[in-house]
Amino acid sequence: MDNQTVLTALREKFAGEILAVNEFRGDLSLTLTPQGYVAVARFLRDDPAFAYTFLENLCGVDYLGRTPRFEVVAHLTSMRHRHRVCLKVGCDEPEPTVPSLTPLFPTANYQEREAFDLLGIRFEGHPSLTRILLPDDWVGHPLRKDHPLGDEEVAFTFNQDRIYAHKPFVKE
Repeated sequence: MDNQTVLTALREKFAGEILAVNEFRGDLSLTLTPQGYVAVARFLRDDPAFAYTFLENLCGVDYLGRTPRFEVVAHLTSMRHRHRVCLKVGCDEPEPTVPSLTPLFPTANYQEREAFDLLGIRFEGHPSLTRILLPDDWVGHPLRKDHPLGDEEVAFTFNQDRIYAHKPFVKE
């Protein structure tokens, strides 16, 4: 299996859904429309010629200042062909939303919940889109680049003595 084989098949079937193609160090990345995101993932999973049956990773990214601001990135792996493809789909403010891959890949459940919890990206069709890492009363999404930093000062070498002077533990 090579990138050109995958790309040719996807361009024949989903030409209007592919917004961009990138190949870097042998890895193929496709930026898709929200409508094409699930359709391409289903095709790659179900077609025996490809058999991308493993959702290796799904995460959200915040590109503050860019349109669309958010991007969901999913890495699919074909164990049979020892090949990987990256699917990307953008979503913008004020309500970043993309379709859920949970009906296709059950492991997307927790990965999508993490992206929802930390970035506020909603996944349409997700069976239980609730917080997974933060308490229910947490306000905001801490991985957004415009989220305020916490009140605890970071200890750098120039201010360690001042920081450790106020801490109940002993500096080593």
